[in-house]
Amino acid sequence: MAEMGKWLIFLGLVIAAAGILLLFSGKLPWLGKLPGDIYIKRDNFSFYFPLATCLIISALISFLLWLFRR
Repeated sequence: MAEMGKWLIFLGLVIAAAGILLLFSGKLPWLGKLPGDIYIKRDNFSFYFPLATCLIISALISFLLWLFRR
């Protein structure tokens, strides 16, 4: 039961961090506009894939999970 409690606390912290990030995302102008993000705009079509942003977020989450498991 103690292990499940740790995971629930960690999950709560991750959700809270995601909420804070969404709350302040307007104040972080670089978020979603990094050099590796793909944005294609045509006449009646636009495609946006935040590749670099996803990689950075993935690295941060991996680092946090690594810290939590230590």
